[in-house]
Amino acid sequence: MQATLLDHDHDDTATTGVPGEPVTADEWAAHLASAIPGPQTAAMLGLLERGQLSTTGRIDALKAWERHVAWIQAQQVGLLADIEADALEATPNEMGWVDYDWNFACEDVACALKLSGNTAADRLAVATALEGRFPTTVSLLERGEICYLQAKAVAEVTGTLDPEAAGRVEAMVLPKMPGQSVGQTRRALNRAVLKADPQGAEVRHRRRREDRTIWHRATEDGMATWTAFLPVPQAAQLDAAVDAHAATFADDGRTLNQKRVDALFDLVVNRPAGDATAGGRSAAVVQVTVSFDTLIGVDEEPGQLKGYGPVSATAAREVAFAPGTIWRRLITHPKTGLLIKTDPATYRPTAEAERHVIARDGTCAFPSCQMPAHRCDLDHIQPFDHENPAAGGATEPDNLMPLCRRHHLLKHRTRWQAERDPETGEVTWTAPTGHTYTNPPHSP
Repeated sequence: MQATLLDHDHDDTATTGVPGEPVTADEWAAHLASAIPGPQTAAMLGLLERGQLSTTGRIDALKAWERHVAWIQAQQVGLLADIEADALEATPNEMGWVDYDWNFACEDVACALKLSGNTAADRLAVATALEGRFPTTVSLLERGEICYLQAKAVAEVTGTLDPEAAGRVEAMVLPKMPGQSVGQTRRALNRAVLKADPQGAEVRHRRRREDRTIWHRATEDGMATWTAFLPVPQAAQLDAAVDAHAATFADDGRTLNQKRVDALFDLVVNRPAGDATAGGRSAAVVQVTVSFDTLIGVDEEPGQLKGYGPVSATAAREVAFAPGTIWRRLITHPKTGLLIKTDPATYRPTAEAERHVIARDGTCAFPSCQMPAHRCDLDHIQPFDHENPAAGGATEPDNLMPLCRRHHLLKHRTRWQAERDPETGEVTWTAPTGHTYTNPPHSP
């Protein structure tokens, strides 16, 4: 029976990655980690017995299960869309009236899946958008090449676009989605929306500005979540002001996040009246990267606001022309977009080299991490030779990358390894299991 299933699965997949028929649990895990998921492959998942897997096999098994989770979620998307469509086909109630204003699909789904009403409504809205507007995205999900959260991002980020513009956005981002994390997909989608409909983006932004608000929610153990919904340039200035104030605190055992919270409270609550800089702003740095043509209004290419991702050309110009702005010219390679320029050989990077690496990489160079580069350590990829600096490990941008403290320690205290391609800017990490993961270059 297993051989029959495997032969059938060979017809559906380009390669198994295992010569001949898989025998051991590890071989089955490697095969199913790359196979197109479906009923036949799902029937084989029971072969991945945890106790028989090596550490490498467990990683492959995890990938195999994740591909099948995506396949299952694609089936759920179709069912949810059908449920929503059924509910929208209004039928007379027991009194003979047709009620077009009330849709009970949300309650059905919430009860069936033990979800909150809001969560069920979100699932239905996403499923309807995906089925109706993005069949190619659903196909990738069904093949296990992307996860549900990436498909959800496609539906959510394009929610206010007309179908034609939404299709253009999908076409821009789809080829790279299988190799991206959820966060990378969302940033790519936001940039594509700005490119596909720059005028519409400004109209939507003006409307959304009217929704700016602050709210809080009590949580356990006497704590609370405090949230602000505000325009991106204001959020970036707020972040920068908090960072600048937190940097003035003594090294008293508080973590960086604890200091940032205390700095926010101090700035809002304890700041003496009249103790303000011009315009009420703290001396803080907000970095926006924008092309010269966009800066002077010749085109509407989006800019890149450090820590937040792509912003509209108008928002980029607002930051660039704000009072007290300092401009620095960054030279990029015309094909790759990578920053060009180097500096050499002491252990600590020069201020210019540090600015270069932070501007070039944007965030921690570990694939799953989004810690802003200016809060990271600058790590030598090839170790610096303290005995003979000329022998290798030069302190120059091509040999430096930002790593948050956690991933800096991971690189130096575990068997994880990292290599950076100076031509493409990609950082390739090799796990102790032998699996490799690529962190793409930051897009300035």
